[in-house]
Amino acid sequence: MVRFGIIGTNWISGDFVKAVKSTEGCEVRAVYSRKKETAEEFIKKYEIENGKIFTNLEEMAESNEIDAVYIGSPNSLHGKQSLIFLRNKKHVICEKPVATNMEDFNEMVKTAEENGVTFMEAMKTTFLPNIFAVRENLHRIGDVRNITANFCQYSSRYDLLKKGELTNVFDPKFDGGAAFDIGVYPLYFVLSLFGIPKSYTGTNIFLSSGIDGAGTIILNYGDKVASIIYSKITETNIPSEILGEKGSIVIDHISTADKVEVIMRDGTREDISRPQEKNQMVYELKEFLSLIEKGETESKINTFELSGKSVEILSNMRLK
Repeated sequence: MVRFGIIGTNWISGDFVKAVKSTEGCEVRAVYSRKKETAEEFIKKYEIENGKIFTNLEEMAESNEIDAVYIGSPNSLHGKQSLIFLRNKKHVICEKPVATNMEDFNEMVKTAEENGVTFMEAMKTTFLPNIFAVRENLHRIGDVRNITANFCQYSSRYDLLKKGELTNVFDPKFDGGAAFDIGVYPLYFVLSLFGIPKSYTGTNIFLSSGIDGAGTIILNYGDKVASIIYSKITETNIPSEILGEKGSIVIDHISTADKVEVIMRDGTREDISRPQEKNQMVYELKEFLSLIEKGETESKINTFELSGKSVEILSNMRLK
């Protein structure tokens, strides 16, 4: 039985708790929050039985109450918090972006390897059945030449920013912004399918707080080019698409891959979608548990190379 500690008391941490509750071989045993009252509310809301509350990260990391930790805190805290637990030989699954600079990321990988514990970025998309369907049908569309991967979702917190209220999402201090928060989804998707590009460039629209509100990254593969489009200040109605010489694969909502379809150049279409769990965090959780059981430090799907390249590109591009 893998005993989890939860860092962060927001909705995404709540979804992870729900995933744990529906998965065999694991349970939530502890919750961390700076305020005891916030942790108590979280434990009550998600019905975590016998959940222990910690208001000190070091104490939690040193505790025998947990074997692993899920980190769902603000982006800027991912590196520091992961290292605290890795150094105490706790397995870590950390929300995307797993780090916001390469110095932190490299130290996280090194520490996980030195302590023989599992470390994985909590990027669910790569484990979705519909993404496997995309991968398995790529050959049908011939040589791939263009990829357009987008995630543009208008944030209600942008309205607050326009009124002069600064929230974590648009605060440079917490490494918020469109690239790290949602650009990571289409970028990770492309990197996982097509590997490391020969070169990349990009540009952003910066908001009054100094953070990126929208932007585009171009990945050059030599024989193909990928456009990564992201925004927290506009909303898109267009799916993502992989264009090959014989046809294309269309993916609705890149972060959840709700539907995938093959459209051949002659106009014939085939829905290749597969059934998917409502709580998609179940897939990444099962991968993480499998790695722990096998005594493996690194996932063969969410590899260190993949996560590292994503961190590198995002950290470089957010300044452009």
